[in-house]
Amino acid sequence: MFFKNIQAYRLPQNWPMTADALAEALAPQKFTDATSMDMVSQGWAPPRGAGQQLVHAVAGQFLLQLKTEKKLLPSTVINQVAAARALEMEEAQGFAPGKKAMKELKERVTDELLPRAFAILSTTAVWIDSVNGWLVVDAASPAKADEVVKLLLKSVDKLPLEGLRVQRSPVGAMTEWLQADESPAGFTVDQDAIMRATGESKAQVAYKRHTLEADDIRRHIAAGKQCTRLAMTWNDKISFVLDESLAIKSIKPLEIIKESATRNDDERFDSDMALMTGELAKMLADLVEALGGEARLDAPAPVPHPAAGCQTKTERAVGLTAELYQVRARHRDVLNELYQETIQPVIAQVREQMSQTGEGAIAAALALAKALPSGSSSAPLFLVAAVEIMEPSAPAAGDEPVRQQRPVLQLNGEAAGAVPAGDGSASDPLYEQAVKVVRAQQRASVSLVQRTLKTGYNRAQRLIEAMAAAGVIKGTQGIYTVAAVAGAAA
Repeated sequence: MFFKNIQAYRLPQNWPMTADALAEALAPQKFTDATSMDMVSQGWAPPRGAGQQLVHAVAGQFLLQLKTEKKLLPSTVINQVAAARALEMEEAQGFAPGKKAMKELKERVTDELLPRAFAILSTTAVWIDSVNGWLVVDAASPAKADEVVKLLLKSVDKLPLEGLRVQRSPVGAMTEWLQADESPAGFTVDQDAIMRATGESKAQVAYKRHTLEADDIRRHIAAGKQCTRLAMTWNDKISFVLDESLAIKSIKPLEIIKESATRNDDERFDSDMALMTGELAKMLADLVEALGGEARLDAPAPVPHPAAGCQTKTERAVGLTAELYQVRARHRDVLNELYQETIQPVIAQVREQMSQTGEGAIAAALALAKALPSGSSSAPLFLVAAVEIMEPSAPAAGDEPVRQQRPVLQLNGEAAGAVPAGDGSASDPLYEQAVKVVRAQQRASVSLVQRTLKTGYNRAQRLIEAMAAAGVIKGTQGIYTVAAVAGAAA
């Protein structure tokens, strides 16, 4: 066993966490198979297989495994079924459905085909070094590592986790190593590299199993290119590729590292795990040192490298600023895309229902939700669409100020003045409205109560807890998960 990729994070050295305590914290988020109406199911699974512990420990080294089941619905299948339904609609009504009607048709087809969708299982290994303070995710993409970290933070209360920060940017350091034709101590440069221009052209030169001639590299650097990806070998033991985001990929142990040949499976697994964690911990320490050491927020500014002059500080500042804007832009783009793909089509359905029946937005949304198949995950979107109709909110475009508290909405879709005060208990003025909402939806969650009744998160959470204590809902798995409703027909 050996990790193929490394997304590294920092924990305090000699972190006082035991394997039993960690397993107990992970247990509430244990993996369960996805139901027929679930698109995704995610949770912790034993790294040694079914029936084993959630945390496998060897000498202060913990091995975890995140298991994910995703439903796959090929777009070609959805389009084919939707096209056949569109032809039937055209024959019945005498004209072809429009663009908006086709979107709604595809959504209905997706809900119908979801129980028959393909299920894809994947696992992501996680290594925690409680002695040296490392948390390592075997993931090639930061997005996959973010899924692991998000669930880990949800599972372990007050996890002291931080991102890995170094004094020198990987791009500047790799470029300097190639320009000087000199590798850092303990490392050798291999024959794979990518040189990319910093201008608008983004032109790049890729070396693949090709000798990196110093003169050629210097000409590329003089033309404004920087090294964003570099293959290296550490102490003739492990080869890897370092990229601009400090991710380590394509890890391969060389022949000098021999895995244990013991016949006992348990002993061999423990021996291989001890070998892997021991070598990778040393390699990470040497790599951080080669990049100028770790950067602490409270530490004084480092002395610039003599060969780089003031360039190191400048490029680090530019890199951090660019990274900040990239993260903000990525989050903004995701929110806008989700709004256009999920909320806008549902808003159109609610408006059509309002025009046909003359009902208010909430009443129309509840009517559409009741017409959905039992267990459909689309029901809460109708209430969200109703709220957007009554008080539209533009998709996220930046750092807008937080809105003021809006009026509470009755189930007929009309405002009833300011939100009345309450403590979230069974005697809260909003309690009966919350019961009506969850019973009408056959689903319950903090976000549903919060968004529908326009109250704060803490109050919505207490309302959920009060309904659970009264037996109105049951089966909660966490403050963000949906609880099944009991006695919905009451």
